[in-house]
Amino acid sequence: MLKETEIKQFPTTRYQGSKRKILPWIYQNTRKLEFNTVLDAFGGTGSVSYLFKKMNKEVTYNDKLAFNYQLGKALIENNEVKLNKQDIQYLLSNIQANDINEFIQKTFKGVYYTDEENIWLDQVLNKLHNMNTYPDEILEFKKSIAYYAIFQSCIAKRPYNLFHRKNLYMRLNDVERNFGNKSTWDKSFELHFEAFIKEMNDNIFSNGMNCRATNQSVFDIENVDYDLVYLDPPYIAKSGKNESSDYLKCYHFLEGMVDYDTWKDKIDFETKNLRFKDHSRLNDFKKSTIHETLELLIEKFQGSIIVLSYKQGGTPTIEEIKKIMKKFKKRVYTRSMHYKYALNKQNGDAKKNREVLIIGV
Repeated sequence: MLKETEIKQFPTTRYQGSKRKILPWIYQNTRKLEFNTVLDAFGGTGSVSYLFKKMNKEVTYNDKLAFNYQLGKALIENNEVKLNKQDIQYLLSNIQANDINEFIQKTFKGVYYTDEENIWLDQVLNKLHNMNTYPDEILEFKKSIAYYAIFQSCIAKRPYNLFHRKNLYMRLNDVERNFGNKSTWDKSFELHFEAFIKEMNDNIFSNGMNCRATNQSVFDIENVDYDLVYLDPPYIAKSGKNESSDYLKCYHFLEGMVDYDTWKDKIDFETKNLRFKDHSRLNDFKKSTIHETLELLIEKFQGSIIVLSYKQGGTPTIEEIKKIMKKFKKRVYTRSMHYKYALNKQNGDAKKNREVLIIGV
C-alpha cells in the first residue's frame, strides 16, 4: 500500500489541470478496484500514470500533444535511463558554430522571455537535436528527460504558467503582485533545468511491467482491451471562453520545441503570441458537441472499468455524465472532494469547487 508521504514525493508540476495534488484521493478511490492493465487516455503531466505505475500496474500513458508524450516517455515508459553529468555538461555548453538555429531569438523576441533567455533556449535545443552519442533505444529516453526539464523550466518562468498571451511585461514590471513568484520567474533557466533533471532522475524506476507511452488522439486508440481506463478530458465550463480547455492554445510554445526545425510552418503570425494555426480545429472537445463526444468516449471503452475525472459546475453536469455512463455500465457511482484551484475566486465554496470521480464498473 502506498503512503501519502510517498505520493507527495512524486515529480512536481505547474501544468493546467494537473491532478498531482489530489493523487492520494485518487489512490484511495481506485486501489480496491480489480485491474492490472490501465490506460491513462489524457496523460498530461503523467501524475496519474505515475501513481498507477507505483501501484505496480501495466500502464499505457497517452496524450495527443507531442510535448506531453515526451514526458510520458521519460517517466512512464523509461525504466532506468537517466541523464548523467556529462550529458548535462554537453547540453549546457555553448555552441560555437555559425549555423546555429536562432529561431526562438528571432521569432519570439519580447513575447515570453528576455533576449538572454531566448538565446539559452535556442542553444540547448540545438544541442539536444544534435545529441547522438548513444544507441537509439537509450538516446530517445535521454532526450525525453531533457525535454521534460526544458518544458518544466519554461512553465515555471511564465505568469499563470501558460503561453496563451504575450505578457512578458508582467514579469518585468516593478509592481506589486497578488499572484506568481518573482523569485521563481527570475531564477535562471540553467538552475531550473538542472533541478528538474535531478527530480526526474530521482523518480525513474521499473515496476517490472511493460509500461509505455503513446502519442495520439484518444479516438484513434485501437486497443480498448484494458482492465481500467482513466479519463481526464478537458473541462468545459458552462460559461466563458473555455480558454484553458484548449491545451494547444495554452502550451503551443512547448509543442513547437518538439518539432523545432518545422516550428515556423505551424505558427499563425497574425496572432500576437504566435500560437499555432487552426489550434481549435485540433481540439476534440468543444462546448457545442461535448455531450456527444463524451458519450462516444465512454462507449469506446465500455468493456473496461471507467474512472472519469471532472469538475463540479461544468458541462455536461455530473448527473448528465452519470446518465451517459449508465447506458454502458451496470453500476455507476461518484466520489467528490473540495479542491482549491489557482486564481479561482470561488475557492471557499465547497459546493461549487469540487473534483469528482465518476466510476463505472
